[in-house]
Amino acid sequence: MKRNILNSLILASLTIIAVSCKPKKVIVATPTVSTEKVEVGADKKKENLALLKGKDLAFNTLSLKGKTSLDVDGDVNNVTMNIRIEKDKKIWVSVTGLAGIEGVRAVITPDSLLMRNNLQKTFVQKPFSYIYGFTNKQVNFGLLQAILSGNTIDEFMTEKSNLDQEGGVWALSGSASDLVYKVLFNTLLKPAEVNLNDAKSGQALKVVYGDHTQINNALFPSNLKLNSMAGAKKINIAIEFNKIDTNVPLTFPFSIPKNFERVN
Repeated sequence: MKRNILNSLILASLTIIAVSCKPKKVIVATPTVSTEKVEVGADKKKENLALLKGKDLAFNTLSLKGKTSLDVDGDVNNVTMNIRIEKDKKIWVSVTGLAGIEGVRAVITPDSLLMRNNLQKTFVQKPFSYIYGFTNKQVNFGLLQAILSGNTIDEFMTEKSNLDQEGGVWALSGSASDLVYKVLFNTLLKPAEVNLNDAKSGQALKVVYGDHTQINNALFPSNLKLNSMAGAKKINIAIEFNKIDTNVPLTFPFSIPKNFERVN
């Protein structure tokens, strides 16, 4: 795996990290019409926001495993990923190439980023703000965690946002500083499409969720597509989850070998 592809993979993982393989879980079909009765109106916004928020997957830990196809500026690579999340605390990622060799390992916390490139024998240690060079400053740890888990994004689920019905489904939209956002929900009342755009910085992220899997009395997206643009850099990822475990004991092993060189 080329160095630039590994670096792009890590940058992509800061906005979304996921896995692909044939799902082992039962897929929940999305009905053409919502089975839940909702009342539309400005005076019902608070209740409807709570209804949508109530569909989130509750978890303390989340473990994902599988494969993904990553397209960086037309250069496609297939990798296997292991992702472990301790809610609101850390996201651990291990990326392995087709040869079975781990290329990258990373740990992301609300205030830091630590990652090592095993193939180049280098490591990076940065504050979380390091990712602002590749995405909008409104993208924080909580937003990243929400995208990974297919949940709603807290910062957007407020009465300041616009909440309307479009084609029989909910559409949430608004802006935060230079970031313009729009979230479309499906008839299961789960996020179906997330759009983040910062025209001033030339940055955009689009996440499309597909079918869902029943996990602990909630629904988790079994597949998604990600399109990310930051200046001239374009990243496309097609994903299908194959292993999803919640609330299981997890470890987050990470160490820097003595012969690894720190890079900026």
